[in-house]
Amino acid sequence: MRVASVLVLILAFVLPGVGTPSPQSGSLPAQISDAEFWRLFTEFSEPGGEYPYENFITNEETIQDIMPVLTKVAKPGGAYLGVASEQNFTYAAGVKPRIAFIFDIRRQNAILHFMYKALFEMSPTRADFVSRLFSIKTSEKVPSTARANGLFLAFEGHKADKAYYAENLTAIKASFTKHRFALSADDLKKVEYVYDVFFRAGPEIDYKFASSFPPNMAPAPNYIQAMTDTDADKKTWSFLSTEENYQFIREMQLKNLFIPVVGDFSGPTAIRKVAEYLNQQKATVSAFYLSNVEIYLEQTNFGGDAAKIQRFYQNAATLPIDSSSLFIRFVGSPGATNLKWWRGGWLQVVSPMTDLRDRIRRGEKPTYAQVLQAIVDPKTLVR
Repeated sequence: MRVASVLVLILAFVLPGVGTPSPQSGSLPAQISDAEFWRLFTEFSEPGGEYPYENFITNEETIQDIMPVLTKVAKPGGAYLGVASEQNFTYAAGVKPRIAFIFDIRRQNAILHFMYKALFEMSPTRADFVSRLFSIKTSEKVPSTARANGLFLAFEGHKADKAYYAENLTAIKASFTKHRFALSADDLKKVEYVYDVFFRAGPEIDYKFASSFPPNMAPAPNYIQAMTDTDADKKTWSFLSTEENYQFIREMQLKNLFIPVVGDFSGPTAIRKVAEYLNQQKATVSAFYLSNVEIYLEQTNFGGDAAKIQRFYQNAATLPIDSSSLFIRFVGSPGATNLKWWRGGWLQVVSPMTDLRDRIRRGEKPTYAQVLQAIVDPKTLVR
């Protein structure tokens, strides 16, 4: 059995909150206005910072493996928090939150999510969405029951259309005007830049289709693979795997409930502002996807240090959580060397957010390696 499959089974058994989760939205709004969406984006955001790589899509190929435990443990109806690009749509489609906030130190990532928001609004179905995202027209009809691989087969062999690209780009910008989102001239140039990347790369875009990418990078999927990959039991979970998943995320976007935030995990504003907002709404965090950001916060060769990782842990400890709230991490080398039970490469793992919060409340200052050590060994917990 794969390590991921074992971890999913073990955590589903040992973590509290397993079973049919109950909604826990508190007083979170069912919809927010355009003005409130813009206020949350601007007031919660920090000045953009530096990151050495561009993330147009995920570089994590094990996203699907963690979905069974995530959907069993994390309660729906709360808040989903995350970082980076489209993998957040897949996690949110599984968790089914009432609201989502996506942090990223790069303003370009927020612009990517503004582009996605417009495309979701313009696209009533998955097929419409894929067509507009990659500026590809197809005459093939995609039934609502089609699986993800069937969806992308409808576009196989078709090339991007420059006129269609220009038409969509105009519509994307018109969407911002309609919502009265006061994006700057530089922001709008970034929209053109990002949308052009998807136009040029097509559905097989991967993490390497960027100005730079990390050396010795973990195996990374292209867009089609990320949308069609399965968990250890051959189930697909991506936000494009079913029409139901797509419509859930689209509805959040239509209601202004998927909110990008420019923010450093260790910064003074973004996470703490979201925590304050959620506490005011008497809402609970369902899940917080961290990827491997902690490496960049702590390791000096990435500009990190011990103070940054501690500031992030202090920030995270202010979030309203319960025993079902989960961190989602992407861990492996070099972090794998800190896990005595580790048997594999890079992998998604989950752990209760209360573990870290309780350590911070006790006055501890754990390192990233010590935090990873708290993740249970699936081998020793097999019943």
